[in-house]
Amino acid sequence: MGSEDEVRALSAAWDQALVANDPERVASFMIDDWVYVGPDGVTPKSDIIGWIASGRLRHDRMTSAGPEHVVHAGGTIALTARKTSAGAWDGNPYTADEWITEVYVQTGNGWRCALSQKTPAPSGPGPSGRPTTT
Repeated sequence: MGSEDEVRALSAAWDQALVANDPERVASFMIDDWVYVGPDGVTPKSDIIGWIASGRLRHDRMTSAGPEHVVHAGGTIALTARKTSAGAWDGNPYTADEWITEVYVQTGNGWRCALSQKTPAPSGPGPSGRPTTT
């Protein structure tokens, strides 16, 4: 299995860990300095893991909504995909349709994610006129 396939499999396993709401397992996919970048800025690993552990953040579904795009440069792999998810934040249900980019680095323990960035996916065609599902 090549590095790109390893990272694809790792990303899919991470999605399963999120849906299992298993904070220790979720944390195992990230480097210690991992951050999430979203519309509100940067959130550290400790916050995300704490929210999952406390039940404040719950994931019920995480599904790929199209093909993944992988770029491998040196000891780094960036994986971008459109994913849909559902769960709850502070007990309030949510659904999301997002473009997700995960940046993976090679560590002594294999590939681990260093950064995740999410952008809400627009409905309909994107700015180029192309459908937003590919």
